Amino acid sequence: MHPRASQHSQSDLDTVIPDESELTAGVRIVPGRSYGFFTDTTLCIGCKACEVACKEWNNLPADHIGLTGNSYDNTGALSANTWRHVNFIEQTVRSDNQPAFQSGWLMMSDVCKHCHNAPCLEACPTAALFKTEFDTVVVQQDICNGCGYCIPACPFGVVDLSPVDGKAHKCTLCYDRLKGGLEPACSKACPTDSIQFGELGELQERAERRVANLHELDVKSAYLYGTPGAPGATGDLRHLNAFFLLTDRPEVYNLPAAPTRASNRVVPSLVSGLSMVAGLALAAVAIFSRRR
Repeated sequence: MHPRASQHSQSDLDTVIPDESELTAGVRIVPGRSYGFFTDTTLCIGCKACEVACKEWNNLPADHIGLTGNSYDNTGALSANTWRHVNFIEQTVRSDNQPAFQSGWLMMSDVCKHCHNAPCLEACPTAALFKTEFDTVVVQQDICNGCGYCIPACPFGVVDLSPVDGKAHKCTLCYDRLKGGLEPACSKACPTDSIQFGELGELQERAERRVANLHELDVKSAYLYGTPGAPGATGDLRHLNAFFLLTDRPEVYNLPAAPTRASNRVVPSLVSGLSMVAGLALAAVAIFSRRR
């Protein structure tokens, strides 16, 4: 036990702090409004505090215990047990003309994007995936039948089936905490404010100001991924509730340059399939008519 804990063995409060998110994130959580994450990758130091906080709050087991040999990142990727994953991206070795105090690493804390038009939600046959009153996407494991249709539908490779219960699992944007007026665990634990939680409109404005500030500091490569009209908000997704500030191509961060909704490909695929069947039928009729 930490020495300070013995000095305060009892809480001064007889109840939880109402609207605690106002103290920690500067935002009051109100049902009916849209909330999300703005992840500024230029501030990420790769400490993985977000990963640990997510696992502790959601009681998630460890993944990939041991060394992968590929990177300092040993988590590997998002999974049914890892809802936050910090990418470690090693770039070229420092050169003499590289700006001072700049490292050769890119780091990004990846998470479910909670898409406005969520492809996983559209693909679910049991309505186990639903939009919450905070405009986030959550899986109900008691309704999920483990069909896995949501997995290929997600253009970001977020959703995964658990080998334990066979159900789909992913980030809930701490739905249970939001209902209690608490900031999500990962953003609350982030020591550099690389992960910022808030109301979506205000976050997008804050992100645009940050990009403008970086451009003034000669970081011309900075741009937003997942805001309306930006990369990542393509293919009728509209926008991502968890969006990012990047300084390199999306593919470098293991993000698709132009994600799309799987439902947009259903009609073209159906037409193509029916056309092929019709063509084969006509060919068969032509062959049999010649034999006669």
